Amino acid sequence: MKGLNVLAAFLGGAAVGAALGILFAPEKGEDTRHKIAEILRKKGIKLNRNEMENLVDEIAAEMKGEIADK
Repeated sequence: MKGLNVLAAFLGGAAVGAALGILFAPEKGEDTRHKIAEILRKKGIKLNRNEMENLVDEIAAEMKGEIADK
């Protein structure tokens, strides 16, 4: 059970790190949203432009909140 917790923590940290890397990369927001949309489409998740923008804004707000809390 402890091994699963360690693995879950590692994967969670990797996901947060990847999201931060994408969000704070020196690219235009439109390019970043396009990349995120492509990744989601490959995973079978289809969103329209407004839904995608809302999702990206929500993720960015959460990430900024986590950074501010530390």
